Amino acid sequence: MNLYLLRHGIAVEQSALWIARDADRPLTPEGERKICQVAEAMKALGLSFDLILSSPYVRARQTAKIVAEAFNTSRKLEFSDTLTPGGSPKKLIEYLNRLQPPPEDVLLSSHEPFLSELISLLVSGGEDFSIVMKKGSLCKLIIGSLKHGRCASLEWLLTSKQMALMA
Repeated sequence: MNLYLLRHGIAVEQSALWIARDADRPLTPEGERKICQVAEAMKALGLSFDLILSSPYVRARQTAKIVAEAFNTSRKLEFSDTLTPGGSPKKLIEYLNRLQPPPEDVLLSSHEPFLSELISLLVSGGEDFSIVMKKGSLCKLIIGSLKHGRCASLEWLLTSKQMALMA
C-alpha cells in the first residue's frame, strides 16, 4: 500500500469572532490557493488514489475536496472521525484493513499532531521518530502489510513550498 498523508492548508485562526469551534475553521483564501498548487504538484508526480479519506473538520474536508476535484475522484472521497486531531491510529488502521478490495493508494487529509504521530508509529513502532508536518505538506509511506506498529518505510516528505515549484 502507498499511504499518502496530507496536512490541511492554512486555516482561519480560532480566535476569529465568528468561529465557535476548532472543527469549524475553514481554509483561508491563501490556504485554498496553496492546496490547489499542492494538488497540481500531486498530478505532476503522477499520483492516483483509490481512496481519499479525510477528517470531518472543515479545513481538512476542504483540503480533501480540492484534491478530489483536481483528480476527478470525488466519489472516492470519504470522511472519518479517526482522522481528527485526537483521532485513533488503531481505529484508522482497523478501518483501512477492513476495506475490500484492499486499496493500493490511499490519501489521508488530516491534522497535526495526528499525522506526525501516525508516521512515527508506522515507521518506528512508537513515538520516538520526530517529524513535523507543516500545513500543506505531503508524505508518502510504503507499507507491505498495514498494522498498528512498525510496518512502513518513509519514501518522501514534501512541503507545500517544494510542491509549488513542481506545479
